[in-house]
Amino acid sequence: MAMRRRDFIVGFGVVAASLLSSPLAARAQQATPVVGILNSGGPNPYGGMNKALVQGMGDAGFIEGRHIRVEERFANGQYERVAELAAELARIPVAVLAVPAGDAAALAAKKTVPATVPIVFIVGGDPIRAGLVSSLNRPGGNATGVNIFTSVLAAKRLELLRDLVPKGKLFGALVNPDNANAQVDTRNLSESSRTLGQEVLILQARTAEDIDRAFVSFAEQHKVAAVMVNSDPYFLNQRDQMAALAARYFLPAIYSVREHVVAGGLISYGIDLTHAYYQVGVVAGRILKGEKVSDIPVEQPTKFQMVLNLKTARALGLEVPESIVVRTNEVLE
Repeated sequence: MAMRRRDFIVGFGVVAASLLSSPLAARAQQATPVVGILNSGGPNPYGGMNKALVQGMGDAGFIEGRHIRVEERFANGQYERVAELAAELARIPVAVLAVPAGDAAALAAKKTVPATVPIVFIVGGDPIRAGLVSSLNRPGGNATGVNIFTSVLAAKRLELLRDLVPKGKLFGALVNPDNANAQVDTRNLSESSRTLGQEVLILQARTAEDIDRAFVSFAEQHKVAAVMVNSDPYFLNQRDQMAALAARYFLPAIYSVREHVVAGGLISYGIDLTHAYYQVGVVAGRILKGEKVSDIPVEQPTKFQMVLNLKTARALGLEVPESIVVRTNEVLE
């Protein structure tokens, strides 16, 4: 009886070992890789942009629901929550952490997650100066991504605003002081205004109430002729509010991305943000294939777009110069 029991145990062990070594068991034991997407803004419009990111991974060979699982987190403009959400995603754990919504989020993630977690960012400032990478060609750490030049494009937006409102003596500019590039952007704006000989009043806003007060100050207290809204994820979150305020006070305003113009803003000039998200997805796919994040160069967009809302221009009683119309990539009626 004892011999038969031993034979049974040996036989069971052989069968169990055979089952565990089968392809089916191997697939069951191997968890689906998780890709985290962390936005400092809200689901609208960033949820739509996240779809472009997921499409980029799909085109790189990693289809959501088949090869990867995607976990999204949104800070809804509360920058103080970004580090907490990054840590939450790292605990899942994630195979790649995509942080496509600005410098503050990328820096918070870099400081929070383990160095073994690859990070793919979108930043508007200098990623080398920020300490995100050692160089653009060979990042050297656990982060790489896309640099969208939002800081250096501020001067171009100011110049376009002058073309739109050539007789404007005083322009307003709105900057979020919580943005990691706030000081650099403010300095660039001041230098550009001096170069152009254009007086600019720079106000700060970090909340919806601040934005309300800033537009009242621009229109009623300082009588500015036009406004430049600086690039910022929270400002994009508040795009409907900004478009409504600009319309209420008859203020021509220029923005950094198309989504502001779709919401009723006058004009934007900058990179195609949705395509930048797609680029992040492609880079994430390369990492999932086994490339070292430290060896993947930081992408730099070569295509910029100008989007104009003619309906808003008419409501403002603004005659858009033909020199701007012919350079516009997209006109919204």
